Amino acid sequence: MLEITICESHALKLLEAIQAVAHKLEEAEHQGKKVKLGKVRRTPGGPGKFAVYVKNPKGNVVKVSFGDPNMSIKRDDPNRKKSFRARHNCDNPGPRHKARYWSCRNWSSTPVSKITSK
Repeated sequence: MLEITICESHALKLLEAIQAVAHKLEEAEHQGKKVKLGKVRRTPGGPGKFAVYVKNPKGNVVKVSFGDPNMSIKRDDPNRKKSFRARHNCDNPGPRHKARYWSCRNWSSTPVSKITSK
């Protein structure tokens, strides 16, 4: 591991620059409105049960919809979870701009309430 020593003033400037870049990565504009990137939200009346805004490899902000709004998630049943994760190859979920990534993430051990934003 490489260890670098810098003075306090340079460290503060570096920290401010990192925070500014991180803030820009969290918010973006999609079709004229500001959106938060990477935050899963429910979509009432939308094409899917959940949606998330992410940047694709070209750098464009895209909305990824996933989940069937007419079905309930019964991921607390270990057999169903195992079957879903095997069927969708969740050990290798693919890129963040695809629905499979986010669907597999919803079927992880993290509670859905922690994944979705209010």
